[in-house]
Amino acid sequence: MKKFLLYFVGFVIIFFIAPAICTATPKNAQKEAIAEIETESETKQTEEKPEEKNDSIKIKLIHSDSGTVEELNLDEYLYGVVSAEMPASYETEALKAQAIVARTYTIYQIKHNSQKHENADICDNYACCQAWISKEERFTKWKQEEAEQNWNKIVDCVNSTTNKIVTYNGEPINAFFHSNSGGITESSVNVWGGIDYPYLKAVETAGEDGYTQFASQVQLKKDELLKKLKETYSDCEIDFSKEDCVKIIDYTTSGRVKTIKFGNKEIAGTEARKILGLKSTNFIVEIGENEITFSVKGNGHGVGMSQTGADSMAKSGANYEEIIKHFYTNVEITELKSL
Repeated sequence: MKKFLLYFVGFVIIFFIAPAICTATPKNAQKEAIAEIETESETKQTEEKPEEKNDSIKIKLIHSDSGTVEELNLDEYLYGVVSAEMPASYETEALKAQAIVARTYTIYQIKHNSQKHENADICDNYACCQAWISKEERFTKWKQEEAEQNWNKIVDCVNSTTNKIVTYNGEPINAFFHSNSGGITESSVNVWGGIDYPYLKAVETAGEDGYTQFASQVQLKKDELLKKLKETYSDCEIDFSKEDCVKIIDYTTSGRVKTIKFGNKEIAGTEARKILGLKSTNFIVEIGENEITFSVKGNGHGVGMSQTGADSMAKSGANYEEIIKHFYTNVEITELKSL
């Protein structure tokens, strides 16, 4: 009887309980595996989901030539700024840096200089705000076979940095930029006076001498020079027989001309640049028999990010954050949530 019971129990275990266990385990394992896959998939989708654009920020752009005002999303506006301000042939990281700097400049202008333009936030004139060009006009200035690729490159650089701005102590900076520093940038106070922005200090930049914007020259006949000066300073007189008829008086800490004397007039280097049409205030003077030669280094006011310097750094392996933090002292790159 005992043997029969043992055989019976064994029979039940072998033919009923064991198969049930074997069948149940894979089902549970499969459910767990599916759950893991779904979790991993959700995590992956979250990780790969691109950052959403802040399309709620609208820019009112006034066109200088027509006076009309156009409303654009912030990044759409920046497509036109970056394509107008920096060559599409520049390195991707330089273009990304330009996008962030231009975005920051725009936000700063809206916050601090909203009264500059009636019914608009900013204009498309580089001498007043920052340059801007429409996609249609930009395409007419590029080679036809390169236009689409160039535009897409710029759009990608703006989109990949969407909402990123440069801040100092948590506030957007006044993010000035220029073409070529001539090897060293300039402190803002030496150009415009007024506020001595702590993040706009002179820094050295390597590799800019390989760009066409690095060096230029202006030659003026002596009578032509005097005529240009008299248009602004009617009482200016120059005795060209004197050795020091044109003389640089002093320099800024970055080596730019701070003050220069023309005959009986001492004027700021920034004013001399404007009157004589010089590319920058980083220049030397040579007095010839019949003409005066101004040999200039760099292009632009020299404050903030040098565009050729940014491209040079990118070619050496720097990313956009390294570029920005080189040209702007003690800043951070943060996310713009709203105005």
